[in-house]
This record gives sequence, structure tokens and C-alpha cells, in this order.
Amino acid sequence: MTLNAKQKKALKTKKRILETALELFSQKGYNQVTVDEIVEKSKTSKGAFYGHFASKSEIFLEKFKEIDNFYDEFCKTLPNDLSAKEKIIRLSITQMKYLKNDLGKELMQTIYMNPQSAKFLADTNRRLYHILENYLQEGQEKGEFTKDFSIQDLAMIISRCMRGTLYDWFIFEKELDPVIEIEKMLQAVFQGIEKC
Repeated sequence: MTLNAKQKKALKTKKRILETALELFSQKGYNQVTVDEIVEKSKTSKGAFYGHFASKSEIFLEKFKEIDNFYDEFCKTLPNDLSAKEKIIRLSITQMKYLKNDLGKELMQTIYMNPQSAKFLADTNRRLYHILENYLQEGQEKGEFTKDFSIQDLAMIISRCMRGTLYDWFIFEKELDPVIEIEKMLQAVFQGIEKC
């Protein structure tokens, strides 16, 4: 789909508002930032803000959509002949690299530690959950994984590993590498669910 000049300008404005808001949230904390401040710093208008976002908290939803799009695009690059386990591990490692290197610790901490994000993080209709469920179902059907657990339970366990890894990255004083930690955690989980 080709965008006209007006649509391109609107997308550019939306991106500027989003990036400005996330930068301010990271610097000052979510509750200390007002829509007026976002508008002023992004050199836009309140009308432009509310034309793109229903509220300040919707900024986080937009970022999560962007992250989920990243997962979709990455999954398209995985070879079909990989095991389901390997697909999940590669997705998780790539997720951590993306969050660590492209988005950064401060921004991720701001997003994940904000109560406004909890609803979206817990939403099992998110693209991430569907991707995990598809890989887990594939693994069960091919006999890689035990059927002692439901696919939904396994997807929740793996997503908890992801969130737990990020949370530990935020709270531990010593530098913890989420890329290394997620692989260790998932290897331990897979030992419990792989068919012998």
C-alpha cells in the first residue's frame, strides 16, 4: 500500500510523539509526564496527540504493537526444518537482543514497570503468545514435547521466563545479560517438557 503525502506526514508526527513520550517517561517517570509536556517537546499539538493516541497510556500499547511486529518478522526468517525447541530458543534470544540493544534497558524498564503496561503484558491474545502456542503445538505434534501440559500452560511458562529474565535485568545491581539468561532458563524448562 502506497501512502500519500498526508498519510506519510501523519505517520511521521505519530512517531515523533511516541519517541518523545517514551524518552520523557524514561527520564522523569510515567506519572510525572503530562500530555502538554509531550506535545510541547515533540513540537506538535494536542489535536495531533489525541488524533493518534486516546490517552497517555496508549503510548505503551503502540510500543508493544511494534515489538510484536518485530516477532512476526523474525519468525518469517526461521527455517521450517528447525525443531520447535530451537525456534522458541532463537525467538527468545533474538527478543532479548532486540530489547537490550535496540530499545535499551531504561526504556524497557519504563515500559515493563509501569502499571499501564500490565494489561497488555498479560493479554494472551498478543501475537507473542500465538507464536509460542504455534511452536509448542508443532513440538507436541512432532513428539518433541510431552503432552502432560496444555499448550496454553506451556506458553504461559515460557512467557514468564521471558518476563522474569527482563525483570531480573532491571532489578539486579550487577550487570546481568538477558540474552545469556533466557537461554539458560529455557534450556532448564525444556529439560522438563522434552520427551525422553
